[in-house]
Amino acid sequence: MLAPELADTLRGRMPMLWLNPGSRSLEDPLSPDLVDAAERRLLRAAPLLAKILPGLAGSDGLIESPLMDAQALRDALGGQSRWLFKADNRLPVAGSVKARGGFHEVLEFAEQVALSHGWDGVNFADLAEPRWRACFATYQLVVGSTGNLGISIGLMSRALGFAAQVHMSDDAKQWKKQLLRDQGVDVVEHAGDYAKAVAAGRAIAEADPQAHFVDDERSLSLFCGYAVAGRRVAAQLAEQGIEVNAANPLLIYLPCGVGGAPGGITYGLKQVFGNNVHCFFAEPLESPSVLVQLASGVRDPMSVHDIGLSNRTLADGLAVGQASMLASTCMQDRLAGVFTVPDTSLGYYLELAWEKLGERVEPSAAAAFPGPGWITGSQAGLQWCARHQVDPSRATHILWCTGGSLVPDAEFQQWLSQ
Repeated sequence: MLAPELADTLRGRMPMLWLNPGSRSLEDPLSPDLVDAAERRLLRAAPLLAKILPGLAGSDGLIESPLMDAQALRDALGGQSRWLFKADNRLPVAGSVKARGGFHEVLEFAEQVALSHGWDGVNFADLAEPRWRACFATYQLVVGSTGNLGISIGLMSRALGFAAQVHMSDDAKQWKKQLLRDQGVDVVEHAGDYAKAVAAGRAIAEADPQAHFVDDERSLSLFCGYAVAGRRVAAQLAEQGIEVNAANPLLIYLPCGVGGAPGGITYGLKQVFGNNVHCFFAEPLESPSVLVQLASGVRDPMSVHDIGLSNRTLADGLAVGQASMLASTCMQDRLAGVFTVPDTSLGYYLELAWEKLGERVEPSAAAAFPGPGWITGSQAGLQWCARHQVDPSRATHILWCTGGSLVPDAEFQQWLSQ
């Protein structure tokens, strides 16, 4: 049950930093070995991806984004120490953080279908052959999405030859719907929010034996695909000569919607760095779904609607009223905290990313930017640092940017002008 004082603060719609007490009430539903399997699957499938997706030919099929210097952004926001920018807005093909998890689940399903039809499982590149495309055409992947996961699942499915159906709320971005339709994806619109779109997609898939539902709320395959990113970041930090240890910790700030992508990334980072990494989620004032779920415990689902919030936000990718119970359970004692962000600040941060870094981000992706300020400039943040013996001036701060490169020019210019 959510504490009355916290519920009142959230209803007051003032930005806040909530710190996770870190108690565990349920065991993880995830075996760490599944992340190992996801990492191997993505590596094995890289030659296939390079063959069927032109956008991945230059990276030999690797789905990854750069880890960039963000000192100019740090200086503009009055920060300290080293700031880096994880540019998942540049992820090839799908253009968002959803690429790793979404591609992984489609590849895992393709592997299962092919094996059931006699494939020997040795060379993933075989699955680009016409006979496998013809086989896959008799199956359909279905997903409910606010937009970016739908793009990831839809584009990967069509590249392999699967039919794809994406269920979206009618107020989701029109350009995202059109992008999918242009690639032959069936986009089904629903009145209401994200949860209704997910429920509708799940029901349709359950009624079709040839359909596979990609469940953003419950999928282990998605979650493990996202978790691979933690290991990739470890390699990128090592390449840049950046040490991570108790004296030089890693602080990560991730925009959060349903919780699957940031939860998976946090899980993967914790596997590598343990107590030397501290992850914070950024959620809109009207949609702090993970904050509400963790603060009320993870035995029973709790929605932002239950405390009188609207789940209406400019950050459409974060407009989720009920958090993933899978992600929430895995974050019980792994997530450091959650800070909330007003819509009115997102345009300012979006403009800063463009002016200082030359990076095109969407409003939801800019939600991470105030994170370091909460840790170094608030009483709650400084108390957290003292309790965990973290010196923020010696930390490496990573702002995880979740999407934006696919945004049409007209839409991006409109955001800048506003």
